[in-house]
Amino acid sequence: MTSAAARHWADEIADAVLQRQAHHVISTGITPSGEFHVGHLREVLTAEAVYRALKERGVSCRFHYVADSMDPLRHVYPFLDPARYREAVGKPLCDIPCPCDGHPSYAEHYLEPFLQAVQKLGITLEVLRADALYRQGKLDAQILTALQHTQTIKRILHEETGREVAEDWSPFTPLCAACGRLTTTRVTGFDVAAKTVSYACRCGHRDTAPVSQAGKLTWRVDWPARWQALGVTIEPFGKDHASRGGSYDTGQRIVREVFGGEPPYPIPYEWIALAGQGDMSSSKGNLISIFNLTQTVPPEVVRYMIFRVRPMRHLVFDPGLPLLNLVDEYDNLQGSQRNARAAELARLDGTPPLGFPFKHLVTLVQLTGGDADKITAILKRQRLPVPPRQVLESRIAYARHWLAHFCPPQLRVELQDTLPPAVAQLSPSQRQALGELAQRLQPEMDGDAIHALVYTLAQACGLPAKELFAAIYLAFLGQPQGPRAGWFLSSLDFDFVRRRLQEAAQGQGEAA
Repeated sequence: MTSAAARHWADEIADAVLQRQAHHVISTGITPSGEFHVGHLREVLTAEAVYRALKERGVSCRFHYVADSMDPLRHVYPFLDPARYREAVGKPLCDIPCPCDGHPSYAEHYLEPFLQAVQKLGITLEVLRADALYRQGKLDAQILTALQHTQTIKRILHEETGREVAEDWSPFTPLCAACGRLTTTRVTGFDVAAKTVSYACRCGHRDTAPVSQAGKLTWRVDWPARWQALGVTIEPFGKDHASRGGSYDTGQRIVREVFGGEPPYPIPYEWIALAGQGDMSSSKGNLISIFNLTQTVPPEVVRYMIFRVRPMRHLVFDPGLPLLNLVDEYDNLQGSQRNARAAELARLDGTPPLGFPFKHLVTLVQLTGGDADKITAILKRQRLPVPPRQVLESRIAYARHWLAHFCPPQLRVELQDTLPPAVAQLSPSQRQALGELAQRLQPEMDGDAIHALVYTLAQACGLPAKELFAAIYLAFLGQPQGPRAGWFLSSLDFDFVRRRLQEAAQGQGEAA
């Protein structure tokens, strides 16, 4: 248990739900209609934080994820082949061919990498597929109850949303046995004793089938039916479902007035936006995939990203420099006490902190080509802690992936073999300061000492510090920006650094 000073939103929720009952079932669920992105993590990780807080309290608790594999393909998304998927629109995702032909269905094609990423993130949950729940008869009782209370459900929907419900509307969407679509059918009758539904389809087919094989409940009825059938007591969901008259408002009335159950404790959450591009969306291709993220930073950092802020707080995901800063924050290099509980919940066994800034490792990977032996030698020279080999190699792999996929141009470090022509831009004061730096630099100086020396020399030469830093970067990188200068210079061979500074101060190589 945690102290009051370290109180976290997951602890608040855990305490609140324990006042209701002793055993809990936490549920999450997403439709596998496209590649799962970072935004989808908010639901499953919000649930994970509460699950972990409850387990710490010794609470009996189940945690499951429902893949909405019975949902129909709404339209041909931009990432799909129109020739292949035009005829699949309206069919359940579980019945549509896999895009790569390597999985049993369209749904499994997108679900498999998501579940692999979830495992890598240290999340242990039960996976339930909606098509299996329906086709194994797990929701038969709820389907028949909903059909019997169609008028009650229509009244609730009208009262909560203000919208008129069509006269022939049904809470059940039949699956046509002829064309395989859910979106072109209507219920014509049902038999509670026989557990069957009769339907007609626009394709001309009419049939009577067992409810377990005949289709699915509409979303606003499916959700409360699932709560009652699975005994769900806690569920996070997007802010759209939490709006007035939204799915949760109608769901809690339907589960009480139709199914005789109670709604779960609600945890609404805000969506995650991609920096400069708005809310992430699979259908629009505006996303960073979860798989991509788990290749870029350690799983604990991904967990911490979600745990450190309340669910309804807006999050903007920036995979550039802010992501590197987040790694360092989690490693407690730039963190604060108020986030200590979030880090505790995020922590997994077997992955210790790096021991020095991840941003610095990214620079070293660029300077050494990711050679672990060379990086180890530099760390020793800089008197920085050398992590265990396995930890270092793992972080090098993350750094390589970040460099390949997310590194902005200004953060790329390409050490120039010869004095760059750009030094021709240097002013006399900049040259003087570089010459002074070459003279006063000592082999035993660490990165902080060199950084402080740069500031001292800039002041002595009457230069704004940023102009001396720019001169250093131009001399070594051929560009006016770069990593933290002191640690950058201390990463390089001392004799090489002194020689290059002298050359830049003298203006050698300007005509190259």
